[in-house]
Amino acid sequence: MELENPQKVTGDFFANIEKDLRYISGIIKQKGREMLNNYKITPPQFVALQWLFEDGDMTIGELSNKMYLACSTTTDLVDRMEKNLLVERVKNPNDRRVVRIHLLEEGERIIDEVIKKRQVYLEEVLTNFSTEEIQLLQTNLMKLHQEMR
Repeated sequence: MELENPQKVTGDFFANIEKDLRYISGIIKQKGREMLNNYKITPPQFVALQWLFEDGDMTIGELSNKMYLACSTTTDLVDRMEKNLLVERVKNPNDRRVVRIHLLEEGERIIDEVIKKRQVYLEEVLTNFSTEEIQLLQTNLMKLHQEMR
């Protein structure tokens, strides 16, 4: 859907979009935290597991950068996840100084379950949307994501 007159898009329009996105993000985050109550992981651990699930093995430094955390904080996070058998540290056979964090089966299971529950929640929220509206929403969100990268 094209705007009739693109010059008429005002700052208020963008302010409302930003506000709606912020509220939606907050609701998703809150629902996600409620879902995590059934698991023995914290929200930051979930985020770390999700990065490992999506991007594969990585070093503490790489994970720290993705999570915007200090390396020492990420190390503590990984220590706790390793203790709970969610991840393991794997030394590089060619360079023992390089240690990568590897997602274990239990960590993968938790991430998979929580993501599926989030998808079911979103499906329930979109019940009153037509197929066309859902497709348009997906297309526009993908386009917005691409532009933000």
